[in-house]
Amino acid sequence: MGFRLGILTVTLGVALSASGAFAQMVNMQEVAQALGVKCDYCHARMGQAPGNATTPPETSPRRHLEIAAAMIAMTRDLNAQVVAATGKPAAETTRVACITCHRGVAIPGQLSDILARTALEKGPDAAVAQYRDLRAQYYGRQSYDFSEDTLFAAAEKVVRVKPAASIPLLRLNIEFYPKAVRNYAQIAFAYTRDLDDESAIATLEKALEIEPENGAIRGQLEQLKSYHRKR
Repeated sequence: MGFRLGILTVTLGVALSASGAFAQMVNMQEVAQALGVKCDYCHARMGQAPGNATTPPETSPRRHLEIAAAMIAMTRDLNAQVVAATGKPAAETTRVACITCHRGVAIPGQLSDILARTALEKGPDAAVAQYRDLRAQYYGRQSYDFSEDTLFAAAEKVVRVKPAASIPLLRLNIEFYPKAVRNYAQIAFAYTRDLDDESAIATLEKALEIEPENGAIRGQLEQLKSYHRKR
């Protein structure tokens, strides 16, 4: 017998062997671990309508289950395409699995994009708090890249729209990577976008204290001093 839920058909049969049940359980455990979730992320309150006052349809377990079924089918298709493209047996190709993209988070994304979006929508303080929370939870795991490049990339996205909002992200980067002088140069650039040349000059001078032989920063400083504007 069986019943259909969304696009996922669940088949129940008394003839299901113990080994088959174990294989299914291992697969579901692998999916849950890849997403950093527990079983109730997809399977809680199965009899409920797609959404209610507290659980909107797009975040309900039932909707998660439908998405999971589609994603499992997608990875199966991708693995078949890899075999076809490389001409190698499946055992010799790199297998695409949920963990390939999710890396322990339910909704995967580049950390620089996540932080930039938060800074622009909720403000830089919210983005700084978000980075600290994610770093405390995921540092040392494969979920997110906490290298110096990530906050720098987020700041580059933000400075184009809200120059001042990029500065707290760069100062946070300096907190963790105090010798990375390019953060100072980017802060100086943000100040110039806001016509604050004096703060930009002071920031570049700080960078030269760390790297006195940095010709690029010295050139920027001399150029800025030659024409700096009054606010």
